[in-house]
Amino acid sequence: MKVATWNVNSIRTRQGIVANWLQQNPVDMLCLQETKVRDEDFPTAPFEKLGYHVYISGQKAYNGVAIFSLTPLEDVSVGFTPILGEFGEDFDLQKRVITGVINDIRIINLYVPNGGSVGSEKYDYKLRWLKLLREYLQVLRKQESLEWCMCGDFNIALEDRDIYNSEGKEKHIMSSPAEREALKEVLEIGLRDVFRKFTTEGGYFSWWDYRAAGFQRNRGWRIDHHYLTPKLYEQAISCFIDVEPRRLMQPSDHAPAIVEF
Repeated sequence: MKVATWNVNSIRTRQGIVANWLQQNPVDMLCLQETKVRDEDFPTAPFEKLGYHVYISGQKAYNGVAIFSLTPLEDVSVGFTPILGEFGEDFDLQKRVITGVINDIRIINLYVPNGGSVGSEKYDYKLRWLKLLREYLQVLRKQESLEWCMCGDFNIALEDRDIYNSEGKEKHIMSSPAEREALKEVLEIGLRDVFRKFTTEGGYFSWWDYRAAGFQRNRGWRIDHHYLTPKLYEQAISCFIDVEPRRLMQPSDHAPAIVEF
């Protein structure tokens, strides 16, 4: 099974790029972030034509997540609320969580808040969101014994080798100590970064700023991840980042990351 994660930075803008990529790379499942469209306006037809079942949770102009799957998913839910009840309601105003089950594997697709700048209100929201994510996963784990593939845009470079230049990282959004610690606490539930099973060196990134020729100079960050539970981690046979879509005209600023197990 191949599962890809990709922040497309507007599915309507990138509809053709995504459809063409799927034709060339028919993964079993594609998890999208920043779809930026209401559910009723989501362009489902081109992807259903390719054989995908489309599961969506979106809002106008911001955020939004989706899962395309060649096989129908079971137990699909969106947001924190189905698991945490009223504690998740305020956070679910932003569409950032969607999950479903296939072949006894739960796919958890996330779009973690960016956080704006260190110390801002958005930064505080990000840290609280990550704390709630940990609670969500803890409750979910008590309810089931499935293997998990948790993927998405985490907006956090967990290690210095995930950044082209880690100088000043302590004060930089996506690499501050509090963000990294919050994500580590989430992963302590029993999840491992499968990309690092196959690639230990730095210089591999999934996001490049549009400004200052970030991609051309490879001034990137690895912030799009696949985290797996132990059995699935052992079954993984590859994990890589496909930079080719980033070379196209009007690309997303992210590239897809693909895991196979």
